[in-house]
Amino acid sequence: MAEGPLPKRKREEEEEEDGEAAHHDGAAAAATTAPFPLAELRLRRVLRESARDKAVFLHGEVTSPSGEGTDAVIILEKTPFQEEKVSDLLKKHMKLELQMRNDIYSTYHLYPPPELSEIKTTVVYPATEKHLQKYLRQEVHLIRETWEDYKNITLPFIQSQSFSIQWVYNILEKKAEADRIIHENPDPRDGFVLVPDFKWNQNQLDDLYLIALVHRREVKSLRDLTAEHLPLLRNILQEGKEAVAKRFGVPGSQLRIYLHYQPSYYHLHVHFTALGYDAPGSSVERAHLLADVIDNLAMDSMYYQKRALTFALRADELLFKKFQEVGRV
Repeated sequence: MAEGPLPKRKREEEEEEDGEAAHHDGAAAAATTAPFPLAELRLRRVLRESARDKAVFLHGEVTSPSGEGTDAVIILEKTPFQEEKVSDLLKKHMKLELQMRNDIYSTYHLYPPPELSEIKTTVVYPATEKHLQKYLRQEVHLIRETWEDYKNITLPFIQSQSFSIQWVYNILEKKAEADRIIHENPDPRDGFVLVPDFKWNQNQLDDLYLIALVHRREVKSLRDLTAEHLPLLRNILQEGKEAVAKRFGVPGSQLRIYLHYQPSYYHLHVHFTALGYDAPGSSVERAHLLADVIDNLAMDSMYYQKRALTFALRADELLFKKFQEVGRV
């Protein structure tokens, strides 16, 4: 969620979660089509930019040979510095341009060679109006959802929408991203798959980001969880930490492991991020630590069917309008 939960995934600035955002429309397209014709893109508008994340979200259009235009969302992000390449950056820079000097302080523009000036590019193509709205800057409002609100407003809204999560099933069935799987517990009831989130380029650990996708398909979100799901949640917590430590050398004490509510897609999943990384969607109004969720369910099986939950919604989201219509905003 950028400025509120996004209808699907990476980010105050998320693609979604760009989560929140982004995985999966771009991944699916990349897996099934030819390389995106970036040079042929006609820029329509800047949807949003984030100085904090060094990212810009663009609405573009690709024209087919028949003259028909197709919308696309392009996300350009400056990649994090890699420690092993900093020395090359200092030695091989093409230009160092003085901007300001005052006593012992000075600032410069440094122009690196192409191989050290990578920009991560995420493509959503073809993009629908929902994708364009998802990345467009909007006002955000906090919602305090009671269990009655969930039953009467949120759940009917979820059931009325056709949120596509085929990309999740593709991973679980190993039709896509099978080579990216970090760990799998194949148990159909209490198992899960752990994969790198599409936001993480896996070149450095500072912004480590993985997602655990459960095999069970009927569990949509935090609201569905009861004590029945404790074995599943404990497997994710324990096995996930062990897998990350084994593969990446990051101990569990340096991981932030949490669920989103509202989630950016309605198939239960758990986020694993580096503790030092200000991950999109890790703010207090959206993230629920998995260890706390486990403790809450151990104390009261119906905990998440009893308590009110707070989350942010963007002003343009349909769910926000549903809450607005009944006077809950």
